[in-house]
Amino acid sequence: MADDQQLIRAGFHALLDSEADFDVVGEASTGRQAVDLARELRPDVLLMDIRMPDGDGLWATSEIVGDSLLAATHIVIVTTFELDEYVAEAIRAGASGFLVKDTEPVELLRAVRVAASGDALLSPGVTRRLLSRIAGGLRPARDAAELAALTEREREVLTLVGEGLTNSEIGARLFLSPLTAKTHVSRIMTKLDARDRVQLVVVAYETGLVQPGWQ
Repeated sequence: MADDQQLIRAGFHALLDSEADFDVVGEASTGRQAVDLARELRPDVLLMDIRMPDGDGLWATSEIVGDSLLAATHIVIVTTFELDEYVAEAIRAGASGFLVKDTEPVELLRAVRVAASGDALLSPGVTRRLLSRIAGGLRPARDAAELAALTEREREVLTLVGEGLTNSEIGARLFLSPLTAKTHVSRIMTKLDARDRVQLVVVAYETGLVQPGWQ
């Protein structure tokens, strides 16, 4: 975990250490330390703060995601709603999701497990609210022609992913099994060359498939 506030690191450390399936292997207080420790320890998950000295979390995320030797390390940004504009940049940099610092302990534990499994952390309600607020800070609109490779069903699924729905919720909305919904999501990621589910949300916003404020 990387955070310049020792009290926050200590709290997260104590919570994670209380779980039998977790092992906290390192702590960093700067962006540079986070990158160096990631390369040394190659953790499954890295909880990354944004505002840190000596290289912030955005820089550190880009460095780690860009290192092919760290492809198995998944970064979860730990932030607050006041940092919305930075979250947009972090997602583009390759972060697998985000948490707010006042999240419930059970949600932090779930976030680490989700990220460790290789999936992206998308809490539906928070994601819709946050991405709606930061959509204006994303890159210039992408060409919707990029979606031409998708079937009509896949476009429907991508729209729901963009709204922050889980596979189970997508299945219920479209009368599909969660496994079928997951298969559609995997195919969409392949067709759009998306790193993970978070990147699909960004694509949905950037191509105009989902608009800020939609429910």
